[in-house]
Amino acid sequence: MHLPEICREQPIKEESLLTSALEATNEAYAIAKISGLKMCEFYRRQYGVCYHSAMPTNLYGQGDNYHPQNSHVLPALIRRFHEAKRDGLPEVAIWGTGKPLREFLHADDAAAGILHLLQLETPPEWVNLGCGIDISIGDLARLVMKTVGYEGELSFDSSKPDGTPRKLTDISKIKATGWAPKIPIEQGVPMAYQSFLKEQAAGTLRE
Repeated sequence: MHLPEICREQPIKEESLLTSALEATNEAYAIAKISGLKMCEFYRRQYGVCYHSAMPTNLYGQGDNYHPQNSHVLPALIRRFHEAKRDGLPEVAIWGTGKPLREFLHADDAAAGILHLLQLETPPEWVNLGCGIDISIGDLARLVMKTVGYEGELSFDSSKPDGTPRKLTDISKIKATGWAPKIPIEQGVPMAYQSFLKEQAAGTLRE
């Protein structure tokens, strides 16, 4: 949704878009996405074509990007704990306090949600596509740590920035159309790790 930290409405509804300033670090990316969304919205209104949009939350799963510097938080954690276990490292340090809350949706659920929307005769103009449940970065790190089987120490570097305290979407609009996610994070992370191992072994890992 690209809202700044001053936005206190949580979960974030579709109607919150453009009600406050864009988050400075994501401004260019946000403007590009919003432009496409608005184009679909007004083409639908002006010409009657069934254009509609879905705004996904953080996605993860098969085919993810595991680049050591440029990947998102969940694939980055999978790679770091996997390599720490492989190399026998005594500790893995995570940036920040571990307290920020983030929402994650498995790629299979995202695909199912998009297919569901495409099959609707009159879908909403645009919807949040998420799971409606968040998890702290600290708890996510502990889940990945357990999944990978890393037995060293986990620490948090509070001198590094936390970022926005919370980013949770309201998914009531898409749920009202009959769709709901099926893969909880506790099931999805092991699925993602198995995909990581298979892609690494096959030489197809994105990095």
